[in-house]
Amino acid sequence: MIGFARDPRLGDDLVCDGVPLSAIAEGEGTPLYVYSAPALRARYRAIDAAFGGYPHALHYALKANSTLAVARLMRELGSAADANSIWEIELARKAGFPPADIVFTGVGKSAAELECAVPLGLKAINVESAGELARIEAIAGRLGRAVRVAVRINPDIDANSHPHISTGRRHNKFGMALESFRELVPGLAARPRLTLVAVHVHVGSQITTLEPLRRAAAFVVSVADELGAGGAPLEYVDLGGGLGISYDGSPVPSAEEYVAALVEEVRESRLPIVIEPGRTIAGPAGALVARVIDIKPRDEASDFVILDAGMTELLRPALYGSFHQIDLVRGSAETSRDASALRSYEIVGPVCESSDVVGRDRRLPRVAVGDLVAIRDTGAYGSAMASNYNRRPKPAEVLVDDGRWRVVRRRQTIDDMLALEQ
Repeated sequence: MIGFARDPRLGDDLVCDGVPLSAIAEGEGTPLYVYSAPALRARYRAIDAAFGGYPHALHYALKANSTLAVARLMRELGSAADANSIWEIELARKAGFPPADIVFTGVGKSAAELECAVPLGLKAINVESAGELARIEAIAGRLGRAVRVAVRINPDIDANSHPHISTGRRHNKFGMALESFRELVPGLAARPRLTLVAVHVHVGSQITTLEPLRRAAAFVVSVADELGAGGAPLEYVDLGGGLGISYDGSPVPSAEEYVAALVEEVRESRLPIVIEPGRTIAGPAGALVARVIDIKPRDEASDFVILDAGMTELLRPALYGSFHQIDLVRGSAETSRDASALRSYEIVGPVCESSDVVGRDRRLPRVAVGDLVAIRDTGAYGSAMASNYNRRPKPAEVLVDDGRWRVVRRRQTIDDMLALEQ
């Protein structure tokens, strides 16, 4: 089995592609992120293959997980890149992505970032406002070159996801209103430093139904048709990302269903499709392994389990109240089937914040100090959002491939943290 599973040959201990998580933790310490290279490949290829012969490009969203080894693996698979800052662009280039395969998104690109980005020859800068377009044009004029741009339009579509990751409603900060875009279009032909190559839309993250994605695709096609009829044909349509994963076992659309929905809406236009998947590729391919460092009573029916990992390693539960499955690494298949052998636990981190809760009211086999747990589906928005709050060092990261693991990011030290201070 690809990815994370229990191995009956090892007493039902959790493994990653056949490698025991306990062995990795013993060798590298905790907390640490473990990524499955086979799972990353399989999830990327499933989306890519679902397009069949329809012209498309997958731009892996680096914001989900920009660890250099993961980015390099995506490049080896043939992916292009979606970057949300000039620093993600630099990371992408170090990972082997040529500028022509990078789109630059982001609601607030600073003047310094644009000065760096405009000369690179990116596939497109996804523009958020008329003001940003003017700033890009000014830089391009000074440099004597034309710049490829796509305009992000806010379609006012509810993705039915958490409000903190909704990006396509009129009250969200992302993109420009269709009316504002229409006001820009007539003047674009007289602005030779700007080449409009696409329209971009992204309505949110962790979307678990196809309807908002279909509506967004249909919206973009209608805008593309309008532009084509007005003598401004596009090279492609950028439909963003947002496809969710199943954190709690509930059903989500498959890669095939997702792609079929997009292609169905776009096919008649014959325009190539660009999408920017991140979470759906990286999320299930990673787990955060932590160790139990203390247990103390919570009430008569439950205990606090305190881990050596918390909101500094995995911010999502504290930030969004998000759910991640938490499993004991040691084999527990028999006791897990016996409800009387389970106990309720509040699983928390060591950070000095009451919001540092990793999992509420979880039913697990009896937990002991020293036990290892795996926090599942943390390959996306885990290490990428980690912090040094409480001066906690960022965890090590390992990549498992071909039955072996290697450290792809060493554990941070206090000297690393202090290196920029005086």
